[in-house]
Amino acid sequence: MSARQGAKVGVGWFTLFTLAWLALWTVQLTPLQLLIPLQLDTPDDADGWVSGVVSSGLVLAMGGIAGVIAAPVAGGLSDRTRGRMGRRRPWALGGVWLGTASLAAIAFASGPWGVGLAWVGVSVGVAVASAAFTALIADQLTTQRGAASAAVSSSQALGIVVGVGVIVLLELGVVVGYLVLGGFLAVVGTAAALLLPDPPARSEVAAARQVRTLGERLAALRDRDFAWLLAGRLTVNIGNALGTGLLLFFLLYGLHRDPATAEDELLLLILVYTVFVVGSSIASGWVSDRTGRRIPFVVWSAVVQGLASIILVVAPSLTTAMIAAALLGVGYGAYMSVGLALGTDLLPYPEDHARDLGFVNVSASLGQLIGPLLGAGLVALVGGFWLLFLVGGILSIAGGFMTYAIRSRERQPSRV
Repeated sequence: MSARQGAKVGVGWFTLFTLAWLALWTVQLTPLQLLIPLQLDTPDDADGWVSGVVSSGLVLAMGGIAGVIAAPVAGGLSDRTRGRMGRRRPWALGGVWLGTASLAAIAFASGPWGVGLAWVGVSVGVAVASAAFTALIADQLTTQRGAASAAVSSSQALGIVVGVGVIVLLELGVVVGYLVLGGFLAVVGTAAALLLPDPPARSEVAAARQVRTLGERLAALRDRDFAWLLAGRLTVNIGNALGTGLLLFFLLYGLHRDPATAEDELLLLILVYTVFVVGSSIASGWVSDRTGRRIPFVVWSAVVQGLASIILVVAPSLTTAMIAAALLGVGYGAYMSVGLALGTDLLPYPEDHARDLGFVNVSASLGQLIGPLLGAGLVALVGGFWLLFLVGGILSIAGGFMTYAIRSRERQPSRV
């Protein structure tokens, strides 16, 4: 299998690329949604269940900070890498193996500090591998970037279903659940890293290896359009995380479900969410490739996501939660697929694709990991969940409208 920038890739490339992202999202989001809350839940604690929510938020924030640092650093180093294994492959493999080892460690960790340190390892591994795999879009594709971005975003939703579904339906428990996730990442991530093409780009490597100041290496952050993209992406993902990151606690203590019922209903909500994320991301990615229009999709999909969260403020129940899950899926699926494609279109420096796409990934993953920390504070502040969902809706809508600040002309529709 081979690929070069500008060429159209086939089913084999997309299959491996999608599987790689399925593995990365599964091992990142399943602990966030299910395993870490179960590890740190404190129903019998003297301070009550809120302390478990706060501990979960702090642990996830630790991982978020580590990922923010790791993704652009690993991306920049992969831009400069030259060798027989390619530019991206060594970093993809290293991230996959670090994530696998850390998942084994977190399986046997206890307490917020032990779980937090192991989660940092998982977050760093996922961030490093994600930077490498994302760079393949800019390295090798032009007219299929929307489709590739849709593969990334739809895999995010499928990853939650795969992880939570297997663990809940098979009643695996926390320890076995983490070990299964580690095995899945090791096998699928390694295979994708080895089999996806990584063609040489000697001129870009030479430019990336030139001695430059820190300011020059962070120049993309001073590019006006690129900076607005990152700001909006971060804000929308915080809004999404506020709407989804503490769902298990919402079911347990907002709707007063018993633990077994809460896990079953969490899986049901995730299934609804996933169906709409996958359909929305594929359709919007395809249409944006054909029309060359990205910004309208990005703005209005974020608005739909925001309205979904506000529904839970007005009428919190399982029925409205299912309606909100569907709307969240429609909005977030379109936002993430077309938003990533827009990010690849706006990359300001061709020699630094992986580094700058690291910032794009960080803006999403940081939002997903900051959200639970902010959400824990909002829940603790009012002793309930209404403020959590209200702030999530407002941030989603505000982040979407930030995209209108981007002034770059959008590319012409694809004719191929």
